[in-house]
Amino acid sequence: MKRSRFSEEQIIAMLKEQEARMPTADVCRKQGVSTATFYKHKAKFGGLEVSDARRLRALEDENGKLKKLLAEAMLDNAILKDVAAKKWWRPAFVGKRRPRLVRRTG
Repeated sequence: MKRSRFSEEQIIAMLKEQEARMPTADVCRKQGVSTATFYKHKAKFGGLEVSDARRLRALEDENGKLKKLLAEAMLDNAILKDVAAKKWWRPAFVGKRRPRLVRRTG
């Protein structure tokens, strides 16, 4: 995911300016962002303090890492199930007494 060009501190400062009765259009013009971007930031960071925003970012990063680990584990599990489902060895009779295992081809 693309990182924002603004830090959490800058975004929260921008939101606090708007909360201090400065018009949204003026805040957006001053910061150089569109109103859609402003309202997207407001939906994500509205009502948060800087420490809360940092904690949110850390939790999102950790969540991404955990999702990646889960996806890798599920892929490994699917591969192991696929391998276990195949019959890789078959008995080949040597004489009349005992079978020996040989690799199955085709």
